[in-house]
Amino acid sequence: MAIVNVSDQSFSAEVEGSGTVLVDFWAPWCGPCKMIAPVLEELDTEIGESVKIAKVNVDDNPESASRFGVMSIPTLIVFKDGQPVDKIVGFQSKDALKNVLSRHQ
Repeated sequence: MAIVNVSDQSFSAEVEGSGTVLVDFWAPWCGPCKMIAPVLEELDTEIGESVKIAKVNVDDNPESASRFGVMSIPTLIVFKDGQPVDKIVGFQSKDALKNVLSRHQ
């Protein structure tokens, strides 16, 4: 499954359904956000069938970031059946992300 870009308007439809969704709150000027992007691409290739990965640009979509208390980026929030169940702040390795996601599948 490809990584989807989500806006404030499409957030509910893309994220708050059933299943597990990893949402990356990021910005184009953020160094650690640029570092985690290829990690998310690899993760999507490996487990994209069971976990949807979505990206929210916080500069363009401040409502979603504010709604979930995103104060630093990158912030990754795991949603399970539409509810936030885990929050990770800062750069993480692929193995660390897989470990977090394995708790919510």
